Formats: sequence, C-alpha cells, structure tokens
Amino acid sequence: MTDGDTGREEATTDPLPGEVAAVREALVSWYEADHRSFPWRETEEPYEILVSEVMSQQTQLDRVVDAWEDFLDRWPTGAELAAADRADVVAFWSDHSLGYNNRAKYLHEAAQQVREEYDGEFPTTPEELAELMGVGPYTANAVASFAFNNGDAVVDTNVKRVLYRAFEIPDDDSEFERVAAELLPEGQSRVWNNAIMELGGVACGKNPRCDEAGCPWRKWCHAYATGDFTAPDVPTQPEFEGSRRQMRGRVISTLKEYNELGLDELGPRVRVDYAPDGEYGREWLSALLSDLADDGLVTVAERDDTTVARLRS
Repeated sequence: MTDGDTGREEATTDPLPGEVAAVREALVSWYEADHRSFPWRETEEPYEILVSEVMSQQTQLDRVVDAWEDFLDRWPTGAELAAADRADVVAFWSDHSLGYNNRAKYLHEAAQQVREEYDGEFPTTPEELAELMGVGPYTANAVASFAFNNGDAVVDTNVKRVLYRAFEIPDDDSEFERVAAELLPEGQSRVWNNAIMELGGVACGKNPRCDEAGCPWRKWCHAYATGDFTAPDVPTQPEFEGSRRQMRGRVISTLKEYNELGLDELGPRVRVDYAPDGEYGREWLSALLSDLADDGLVTVAERDDTTVARLRS
C-alpha cells in the first residue's frame, strides 16, 4: 500500500533508528553549540513568548523581531495589555504590517482572560493554555514548552519536513505526531522543540543545506543517503502587497487616524484606484468592512443615506 502519490510504502514498523538516544543527543548538542538568536529565546516569560508565537503565525521571523520589541515596549506585561484600548492594539498590528488583525484582538482578549480567570497568572499546561482566546493547540504547546518546559512535541511544517526526509515518515499528520512524540526526550520540551524547529529552518529547508549547516542527523538521514529531498507540500504565504490582508490593515490604520469615515472618504485612503462604482468601489469596500465587523474590529452604520465606518473600541 502506498502513501498517496509519493510512492512511499506505508510504515509497518518503527521507522526510527535503534540509536534514538544518540539521535537526540546529536540534535541537542548541535542546537546548543550554535543557533539563530531571537529575543524570545532569551526569556521564559509566558506573556512574551505568547506574543512572539502569535506574531510569528504566517510571518517571517526576521520581520517579527522589531514588532515584538516595539509591542513589549508599549505593553510590557500581560496586565498592561489587558488594560489597553483594543483599538490601539489593533492599530499597532496594522502599523507593523503583521496581517490578520483579528490576531491582535484575540491576543488582547487572551490577556484579559489571564487577568480575570487566572488571577493574572498564566496557565502552565497545553490543555489550559488552549482555553485562551485565539490560542490553538500548536501555540498552546509552544508556550507550555518554551515558558514552562512542560509541553508535548511540537509538529509544524519544519518538523514534518525533517521527519519525512530523515526517517521516511509517511505524509500523515498522525504519523508525524506519533514519531515526534517518540523522539521527544522526557522533561526537555523547551530545548528539544527549539532544536528540531531550528533544524528544519536552518539545515533542512525547502533547499537543504546539510553539509553547510552541519546537520547532526546526516548519519541516519534517508534523504541524505539517497539524494531524494522531496518533502510534503507546504502552504506558501500569499503575497502581501495588494492582498486583502494589506487592505484590511489600511482600513484599520485609516480609521485610527480619522476615527470615522464614510465609504467614499475611506475608499481612496485604502486604495488609490478606488472608484465608487468600479471593481474596487463601494461594493468591494463594504465586503471588506463586513469582514472586519464580523471579527469585532469595526462598526458599520447607515447615517443620512451614507455608510459610515469606525473602529470598535
């Protein structure tokens, strides 16, 4: 039986090499000897790590650094974020081109949950963290791992690519999760999850750099031995310029500056090619505002036969 169109045989036995302890030690030693420096790797504060994880969703890490530092300068603690005006938080998100402004709203709501439901103390387990607004299983596990060393194996696209190439794991989420969990050294989720994601980001990317990056798993890696570096399809980030994400951000930034605008006042400030009856006109802008209203970011009202939009506070 084959795995989809890959031509690989389905795993019927444990695909990991017998020397799992050596595999673990090699990766951790490689990571601890040298790795990319990101400021959130220098903290164990759950609030700071949560901010980094939310910002990093579908955003390149190099772009996140300045935004993360600016955000923490503005709201250094979860309590200060919880007390902030939501419109200010959303406007910050837009001004820093982080995309998907509803993430800013959810982060603000999560900070309020921690204040009101957990007496200001972050929960420590993936299960509890996943109860926070906008925090899915992956983010909850990452925060539990990096803040509390109390997480499960993280499985993101980098990890899937590494496991698929190194140990011929079938392109199946349940198999990736099973093998990732088997590899995770007990009580070491902080260093292990950082290390295996670093391996995927630095040595085993779409264009592998095995020798150049000194990949510690070359001894065991099927792809390295065979030269077959195919990998599961990885969704690509859509272009930001001209995207709906960019236009949503411009709406938020404009309403932050002008407070309240009618469609034909707002439109030209969002798109220079805005024309009331054109492709990017009132109908297009109304749909964009409707999405933002559904996300709880703006309010839209009819006033004197004119549609008026403003940020929701």
